[in-house]
Amino acid sequence: MLADGEAAELPALVAGFERLRPRWVWSDTRRWAPQLLAAGVRVERCHDLRLCGAILEWSTDAEASRAEHPDRPLWLARGPAELAADATPGATPPSAGAAVPADRPALFELDELERHDDRDAAGGASDRFEGATPHQLAGEHDRQLAIVAGSARPARLRLLLAAESAGALIGAELSAAGVPWDAATHDRVLADALGPRPRPGAKPARMEELAARVRAELDAPTLNLDSQVDLLRGLRAAGIRVDSTARWELREHDHPAIAPLLAYKRLARLLSANGWSWLETWVVDGRFRPDYVPGGTATGRWATSGGGALQLPKQIRSAVIADPGWTLVVADAAQLEPRVLAAMAGDLRMAEAARGRDIYRGIVDAGVVAARDEAKVALLGAMYGATTGESGRLVPRLARGFPRAMALVDRAAAAGERGARVTTLLGRSSPLPPATWRATQARATEPEATAQDERRARSSARDWGRFTRNFVVQGTAAEWALCWMAGVRSRLAQLGDVGERADASPPATASGPVFARRPHLVYYLHDEIIVHTPAELADEVALAVRDSAAEAGRLLFGEFPVDFPLDLAIVPSYAEADG
Repeated sequence: MLADGEAAELPALVAGFERLRPRWVWSDTRRWAPQLLAAGVRVERCHDLRLCGAILEWSTDAEASRAEHPDRPLWLARGPAELAADATPGATPPSAGAAVPADRPALFELDELERHDDRDAAGGASDRFEGATPHQLAGEHDRQLAIVAGSARPARLRLLLAAESAGALIGAELSAAGVPWDAATHDRVLADALGPRPRPGAKPARMEELAARVRAELDAPTLNLDSQVDLLRGLRAAGIRVDSTARWELREHDHPAIAPLLAYKRLARLLSANGWSWLETWVVDGRFRPDYVPGGTATGRWATSGGGALQLPKQIRSAVIADPGWTLVVADAAQLEPRVLAAMAGDLRMAEAARGRDIYRGIVDAGVVAARDEAKVALLGAMYGATTGESGRLVPRLARGFPRAMALVDRAAAAGERGARVTTLLGRSSPLPPATWRATQARATEPEATAQDERRARSSARDWGRFTRNFVVQGTAAEWALCWMAGVRSRLAQLGDVGERADASPPATASGPVFARRPHLVYYLHDEIIVHTPAELADEVALAVRDSAAEAGRLLFGEFPVDFPLDLAIVPSYAEADG
């Protein structure tokens, strides 16, 4: 742990060593990167012991080598879901870290993850940290590298750990820079949709109008639309036989109360998720700064611990506006998961269907199904395990047309139904099913098991199989996205600071000392990113984004002929990218 004086010196210390291009080894990027960024210090590379330890703790690729190195430090003593979450508020922070020097540039410097110099980890920069903590950090770093070296697929695991650690840095930088946000535009969007801002405790006028219509149509003048129990009772009393208030189920019924009820629910969602209270809480000095949690889900997709950045509705995207003299480069990977599936499976026919075009149209052109809508239903059904209705009818056609791709997800589903783990391309493995699942399966095998026990066991097995079926595809797509973002981050850094240029845009001061004069990532959503850039660099940034997508494909899939096209727009407002 650092003494107070040493903690104050940390940014200057790190900045000095950054000139040597080290890879910093620390227990938790989310704890240390924010204070460095606030002081104007950007770390190029790190190895996040917490995130990497979580991956290695579960990876089936590392089972044998993990058994040879069973000891773990205290901060890795919890399970993967907890490891992804932040440390307990108010807890004493673990040690910052030690620098592992590097001697040549590359995207991830994967070869250097194999090397470790005890002198650099235990001395040099780390002797600024008191006690034995630097030694513990070095020991855990050694343990993780040894597990990777002895794993079934060390090269892939090295890439995953490097990408995961880069993602941790990106998450911290996204929060530090923030999404450029115009509060006045957001307020107008809310007023247009909801009516004037109501007094505290009251509902907006539009919601009150819609609620009155619903009550009138249901002949229920005191109905509380915000209570699911009351709403279900009111719907059923009016003869609308529903089991839930989910939108998809409500749409199945032709009744004059349904349309205003769905409209009310949309406005209620807007008010609760991104209404005036959200605006006042999360948008400060022209920036929305969500708290990202890289690796926050089982598949490796990110989560947020505040702000709801992963669920920004289209209604409020018009409030995301670049600073004066700056612009936004918005890019999303078109149909990422189906392309990842084709590449993972080595399915050349599916890759050909996707090459340079809409993959669903390519499936139609390949003669597998008759219409684009059918292709989409079939492919999503295959990846998510839909076995009934239209998906159930079409998936067998897909299996005949693309047997390698369908065999991959079918094997993953079968493993899940047995209670086994599955693993992504680079080595992230799914969790085991919970104890209740195993108890359900066990009951069905007992001599006195009933038919209901057996049905319940089959149902829960299929449910877990659907999870593992999608896990391998979604998790590998998350790995591609990490490599894409890491490549973008590296290329943006190479574009440098525009402050010395004669045609330079005014600084984006609200983005903080690191990013005020250089293009920077500001938003990430699974397969979509936004870069905030000086207008004069927009074309160079767009090229960097495209090149990084191609490079991510090569990193994961080598020369397999699958492409990852981007829908890319250079726009002043996020809302304009949808056009």
